[in-house]
Amino acid sequence: MNYTFQSFNFRGKKRLKPFYDVTASIAGEEYSHIEVVSYAINLLLTGTTKRGFDPEPGPLNESVNARISRHFLSSGQASLPMDSMGDWWTGQNVFSSGNLKLDLLHNFFLECGARANKMRVYEMVTDPTAREMVGFLLVRGGLHVVAYARALEVLTGVAVTKLVPVPDLSNKAFKETRKYEENGVHRKLYTFSKEDYQTAGLIFNGPHPEDGQPLEVIFGSPEGYPMPDLEEEPQLNSPGEDGIDPEMFADIAKKLGIKI
Repeated sequence: MNYTFQSFNFRGKKRLKPFYDVTASIAGEEYSHIEVVSYAINLLLTGTTKRGFDPEPGPLNESVNARISRHFLSSGQASLPMDSMGDWWTGQNVFSSGNLKLDLLHNFFLECGARANKMRVYEMVTDPTAREMVGFLLVRGGLHVVAYARALEVLTGVAVTKLVPVPDLSNKAFKETRKYEENGVHRKLYTFSKEDYQTAGLIFNGPHPEDGQPLEVIFGSPEGYPMPDLEEEPQLNSPGEDGIDPEMFADIAKKLGIKI
């Protein structure tokens, strides 16, 4: 939301368009990160209670020991917009000062802090789903650190990269990151649009501060992956509708010219 509102509120866009293009591109990617974290949480929660329609045996009794029981009480055993302590997300956390230097500096340190937290989360979990998700985000978050550092260097002339790594930018200790870095994912900024944000490369360029390989701007989106098909959880009445007639859907789809 920081980057989204900073892009919505950006003034002097014509003169400073490269900075807008970088911020907007990263904002677009962060939405995909919300999605990937949500699915990782959903996969981790799948199977943690006993499936069935009978409430008598207490199919949710193990959830009373859960660190955050809202996943079961307020959701269908799935992700919610809250932090690791169960505090809800709030717009009070959005930083959009209108001052380009201040916003970029805030974003730089925000990404550094997020990176430190991801490292700690990695050390807290051993589940392969969680570590795969964190490994990917370590690679992409590290790229965002570099992107905002480059933006500050171009804007101010200060060698911000001397502050990098803050913390250590290297992902070598995390095996899940290696395949991504071997494919150059740590060096590619995606714009998520083939037509827009064409000047992002005026800022995101030069050598990567760790391996010296060239930074790249990719106009468009990376290749996606099929979303997991989450199983029903009848003990939570999720999704909670048993009277659906598949023949009715097929008939309506046929009339609309939709193949299902």
